[in-house]
Amino acid sequence: MTPAFATGDSELGGLAVAAAGDVVIGVSFGNRSVQAAETALRRKLDQYWPLPSDAAQASDDDFDLAEEVLDLLQRFAAGEPVDLKKVPIAVDHLSPFQQKVVKACRAIKRGATLSYGEVAAQAGSSGAARAVGSVMRSNRTPLIVPCHRVVAAGGRIGGFSAPDGLVMKRRLLELEADVQFR
Repeated sequence: MTPAFATGDSELGGLAVAAAGDVVIGVSFGNRSVQAAETALRRKLDQYWPLPSDAAQASDDDFDLAEEVLDLLQRFAAGEPVDLKKVPIAVDHLSPFQQKVVKACRAIKRGATLSYGEVAAQAGSSGAARAVGSVMRSNRTPLIVPCHRVVAAGGRIGGFSAPDGLVMKRRLLELEADVQFR
């Protein structure tokens, strides 16, 4: 299946969205340019799902979905409180535990945070905070799966694997909560 890509600029840097089979399969944000966003996303997806090298064309529905989600993410980056919970994402590559973690993460409300341990408990595996961190680190659809809302115990900001790391995580949390983080 050939994915459809949509790219554009945003307040959070270059954005790229990939869709295939009527679901979003990847997002890249925080890049220096639109081209860098698409390159980063293609590289990320190739680790999990080698992209076809043939000239097959992505479906019109997948192009429409990628464009629609790109628009939502651009509006999100501009500070608009858009609802990303209904965006369909690929989860078939995830284990049942990972799917529960993604579901718990997607349920975190805008402006709120949960600790890695709290997400683990909601996923039915209290004590699996490190495993939650691993799921967040390999998140192919950041912002849609708002891994930036998952913080370390005691409210510490924790880690973040997106471009600009913790600077970007703070920026996202401040964008959503309209507060300053240490």
